[in-house]
Amino acid sequence: MNLEIKQKILQKIKDYDRIFLFRHVRPDGDCMGATKGFADILRKSFPEKEVYVIGGETAKYLEFMGPEDAPVADELYADALGIVLDTGSEARISNPNYKLCKEVIKIDHHIPLEQYGCIQWVEEERSSCCEMVVVFYETFKDSLILNQEAAKCLYTGMVTDSGRFRYDCTTARTFAIASKLLEQGIDTNDIFRKLYADTLESKKRKAQFIMKVQLTENNVAYIYTTREEFDAMGLDTFTVSRGMVNTMADIKGVGIWVNFTETEKGVLCELRSGDLNINPIAVKYGGGGHAKASGATVPDRETAMAMLADLDAMLGEKV
Repeated sequence: MNLEIKQKILQKIKDYDRIFLFRHVRPDGDCMGATKGFADILRKSFPEKEVYVIGGETAKYLEFMGPEDAPVADELYADALGIVLDTGSEARISNPNYKLCKEVIKIDHHIPLEQYGCIQWVEEERSSCCEMVVVFYETFKDSLILNQEAAKCLYTGMVTDSGRFRYDCTTARTFAIASKLLEQGIDTNDIFRKLYADTLESKKRKAQFIMKVQLTENNVAYIYTTREEFDAMGLDTFTVSRGMVNTMADIKGVGIWVNFTETEKGVLCELRSGDLNINPIAVKYGGGGHAKASGATVPDRETAMAMLADLDAMLGEKV
């Protein structure tokens, strides 16, 4: 699938001596795994090239994959190739220096919101962007090198974005691709422990969030965390926002759940669904993502409650 596009990407990689990899804001396992895993593949396959992973804010639970690269001088971007992974729109790219690159390539698996870059490889049916990176490696494995470190990062992204291989995006093909990473001898038990093992303090924190769950008329479950509550927690944005949304998953009778978190940048909205396509509502409020897992940032509580009303109406129409 998309062989011609992948061939063009490989040729661009060969054409440039310096390559920068970019990801989206509020990083998750997939964007971190994809950039770090792809960087490892490129560094091992083309040791003569300079390859940089350029990010921004980080997520503490993903630190086991190692740090991103330190900032470099702006002038180094001018003759470089930029590759943006796991990012549907330019507004969500975590570092604006991608604009300084001579050419930009987009590799993504989200529902397309906009086009950017000289080459776009988008397969929204994929479980993760990490899966796409493994497919890229498999397509050209005669000229690329996959090592254990890259496999660890890519497996992490596949696990997290597929909900531990439970989401609808998981297919027989997903497991077949994941098996290629297992062949590198990665320690999957260690990866799962680092991703999901909780301290007692973390368990107590999740219990506090569960106590905050409310239901709308048509059984949309939601949590709303005010700016004062967020600041008092002393936690990073990811832990409170995306990290807590699935405390509402698997509640009987709940088809949609959403986590609202007030921050200095606005109200972060993490939307999830059991079977309905909630992406159009996320897009309506300036966000995007997948059919059953989307997000957006809105300016205030009033707008967040308008979104909640739209989600409630969606469930009402289903009934």
